[in-house]
Amino acid sequence: MAQAGQSNRPQSEDRPRPRNVSRDEALYLEGYRHACHVMLYAPTTAKLFERVPIRYVVLMMMRFDGRFGFPGGFVDTKDSSLEEGLNRELREELGSTFNTLEVTEKDYRSSQAREFPQKGVTHFYTKELTLEDINAIEKEAASAKDHGLEVMGVVRVPLYTLRDGIGGLPAFLSNNFIGNSKSQLLYGLRTLRLLREDQIQDAMWASQGNQY
Repeated sequence: MAQAGQSNRPQSEDRPRPRNVSRDEALYLEGYRHACHVMLYAPTTAKLFERVPIRYVVLMMMRFDGRFGFPGGFVDTKDSSLEEGLNRELREELGSTFNTLEVTEKDYRSSQAREFPQKGVTHFYTKELTLEDINAIEKEAASAKDHGLEVMGVVRVPLYTLRDGIGGLPAFLSNNFIGNSKSQLLYGLRTLRLLREDQIQDAMWASQGNQY
């Protein structure tokens, strides 16, 4: 029997951590639900205040639960592939742009399987677009099926740190993220080399002192 004031819930450090699996391994898992998400990004020469390089536009979205996440969602049994399920979700969340602009298997990056709180696999994709593509997606998103329901809006991730050491990426990282989307963001920034490792580490460190 648990002592008074103690919870029977497993402590976070006792919970099994998500494990990296290959795409093929993930597809052979039985009893797991699959979810696919994508980081859409594009290079830009724009500068904030005409002096702070923005470098890349990276899209995330504010979800219905107030957390940040990447576009995408669960794959249905009627979907013939992971990518078909992902593109269906993208059309619902971001609009008709994804009738022609599709995520394909070549955009696949990684998968993680978990057993808690339920069996599931999250598949992560990254896709480089043009700035014109990004602008079209943002414009179309306001009329998408899930806008104002499951999706509160599309946001751009600031990939710079301002002079105060907090503004920009550190402040953004101090927000609440759904599932493993924060680690997916950092993984994408690293593997695509959108930022240097020291820039990522400094932003992560600064964000920890900016929690409320």
